[in-house]
Amino acid sequence: MQKNDKQPKRRYEINKNRGYERAKQHPISFNGPAPDFFEGALLGNGGLGIVVTTRPDAVMLHFGHNNVWDIRLAEEHREELMTFQEVYDRFAALPADLPQLTDHPWYKQYCEMAGQNYSKAYPKPMPCGSLLLRYDRRKAEVIGHTMDIANGLCTIDFLINGEPAVFELFVEGEHDRVWMKVSDTATGTLIPLFEEIKLIPDPETPPEFPQAAVVTSEITGKQSFTQILPHVEHPTVPYITQEKDRAFRLAVSSSGLTAMKEHALHHQKPAVNGSTLEEPVHGFLACAELWEGLYSQLNNEAPPPELSFYSQAKEESNAIWCDYWSRSSVTLEDEFLERIWYHNLYFFNCAVREGVTCPGLFANWSYRTIGADWHGDYHMNYNTQQPFWLAFSSNHLDKHLPYVDMVDHVLPVSRAWARDYYGLSGAYFPHSAYPVEMSMMPYPVPHWGWEICETPWTVQSLWWHYLYSMDETFLRDRAFQPMKEAVLFMVDYMNRPEAQGERWGDGHIFPTVVPELYEISPGFAKNKDCLIDLTLTRFLFNAFTQACDVLERMESEQDLLEKVKEILSHFPSYPTAESRNGPVFVSVEGEDPDVVYNVPIPITTVFPGEEHGLHSPEEEYQTAVNSYLNHRNEGGNELVFYHLAGARLGVLDLERFKRQIQYCLLPNGTCTDRVLMSGGRYADTENFDFMSRMGIWFENFSLPTVINECLLQSYNGNLRFFPNWPNGQKAEFHTLRAVGGFLVSAAFVDGETDWIEIESEAGTCLTFYIPWAEGALCTVSSGEQYILSGQVGKISTVAGDFISIVKATV
Repeated sequence: MQKNDKQPKRRYEINKNRGYERAKQHPISFNGPAPDFFEGALLGNGGLGIVVTTRPDAVMLHFGHNNVWDIRLAEEHREELMTFQEVYDRFAALPADLPQLTDHPWYKQYCEMAGQNYSKAYPKPMPCGSLLLRYDRRKAEVIGHTMDIANGLCTIDFLINGEPAVFELFVEGEHDRVWMKVSDTATGTLIPLFEEIKLIPDPETPPEFPQAAVVTSEITGKQSFTQILPHVEHPTVPYITQEKDRAFRLAVSSSGLTAMKEHALHHQKPAVNGSTLEEPVHGFLACAELWEGLYSQLNNEAPPPELSFYSQAKEESNAIWCDYWSRSSVTLEDEFLERIWYHNLYFFNCAVREGVTCPGLFANWSYRTIGADWHGDYHMNYNTQQPFWLAFSSNHLDKHLPYVDMVDHVLPVSRAWARDYYGLSGAYFPHSAYPVEMSMMPYPVPHWGWEICETPWTVQSLWWHYLYSMDETFLRDRAFQPMKEAVLFMVDYMNRPEAQGERWGDGHIFPTVVPELYEISPGFAKNKDCLIDLTLTRFLFNAFTQACDVLERMESEQDLLEKVKEILSHFPSYPTAESRNGPVFVSVEGEDPDVVYNVPIPITTVFPGEEHGLHSPEEEYQTAVNSYLNHRNEGGNELVFYHLAGARLGVLDLERFKRQIQYCLLPNGTCTDRVLMSGGRYADTENFDFMSRMGIWFENFSLPTVINECLLQSYNGNLRFFPNWPNGQKAEFHTLRAVGGFLVSAAFVDGETDWIEIESEAGTCLTFYIPWAEGALCTVSSGEQYILSGQVGKISTVAGDFISIVKATV
């Protein structure tokens, strides 16, 4: 490192409005009526979710909420479930030449019994009803709608008696309210449009629930209905309320219906002398609000706000969105990728909020049975984890906290399952889980419930949260204990007699199940040392060791750390096979490298395992690249997962990636899950769109993560700039978050990195791959300057340092 006295001028000042202005350039528009759920505009505040559909005769708002579930739970057959050891012994005694274990009468019957609870329709997200706004289509015509993602404002264009008008809606950021008004496009004056306003409880509300009746106030015109969500599985008739019953109430207040007497609102305007003047306003203005919680407390909600608060609510909502977009931004010459980045960051903010229940498969948008498949619950073999990958590099760490809360929620039942089912210490995290009070695993069927990878995978992002923030308080108070519980289980599991000894050697992961592929094989032929189990367990063991060091617990955790060290010292090798592309990783030893996967397991050492990437030795790197290129996936869950690994390896074909996104795009701007190929689990006659109408696939909101990894990588502690960006395209990003607690901004021009600026939040050592052969000129905000040369540069920082980096010149 050579010191230099040259003091270059700081070339970039953070502009808080940059992200907001870029988002403004990417509205989501739809021409004509949009009556279908998947055509409607998506609104939300992380708790409340609304789908706004437009019909030729009405506007319909469909309500949902992350906190609102059908909380009934079936936990039968508890005494009939065998322990893990009992099931294992029965498996071991079966003939190894069976075509498949599910053909055996005993196992088939056992699976039916063990899966019976999950076969019930509940628990599941509970739709919260709809609001119908009917207009006279002889006088009015809907032209189309536009979703302004910069501020969450939905505008629906109308012609009323031939004159343009606009109906605008937005959801408050801090309250579960949606505000609505209709105005003349030319003058902005409030005008009437709707002749009927009507609340409708969801048509698929279970008939055994207490029936919700819409109540209308004769004085105020306010409509509302309350839906009880019984805690007991089989409600009585008539229903007797229980202490743990939950409920929600949907209410709407409005003014300016054309079929009823108009009444003036008093709209306050500031006078010159600072006092206020009241001005009568006529036209349609409305506010709908959702309350949810324990039924016994639901009568305590505040009354709906006065309609005259519309402007104040709009300003507050806009400020919240401005703050959200200030966290990070990208400016890409590739307009399509930039649009995908902003659209999905918008959806992510609509779907997740600190202090609200962690979203399930389809987040907070539901209607009838849409959003109810697979219970809409937590699936811990990628579905639940994937959307939160976005929180780290995009600098929205607060959005990860609902996931952390979910881990805390499932920890008690995970501990109990490890103890009572496995007879081991620690916690075994479930394949499926619900955001309701559970006392046993929801789906204890061995060919799903034995996916060992889900335990280290569940806690992985807790360590990432620390790495990207360097927040030791979070590590100590939120991350360490769940990580330790997972380590305790994995150590015990790998030290069981069946996983050691002459048959396997020492410390294997056996038995296990390859996610979504082989189930339990006769003779356990494909149930040992699954690649994803191995790479995630290694990740967990290394993370836990580092966490103990950071928190100064090396001595207090010495016994456990010794066991971890012993396992790592003779860790099983990763299964490989020879393919047409050369050596590749496969999910288990002896596997055909051309097998059709569902979960992209062969690339999991790249991601989420983070062992292989551009930093890897040539031979390991090439095997990882071969695995990526050789991979065959039936589709439905690879859109983010698979392509993220390609970006990490620097081999992602962005044009092909864009075409696949286009294949999955819905009219509302979200990406659904679509099948890619038959030949695996899917028949040649399979409907390739069978997942498309299940709901809004929350997991695919993580698409910007792939783009971020093309612009900046930091997973191994060294920042790498534009590792997968085309030489012929410009790109710029601001305050993406990197491992080490760094906020990073940079630009790419004429095929090379143009400038870099980095803020150090935690005062850690900054290491980065120098992007110029000439070296890097680094200027620290304290005034120090350095010229760094070679492959990797290092700079010591203190919290608050700002480092400017440009190409060194002679």
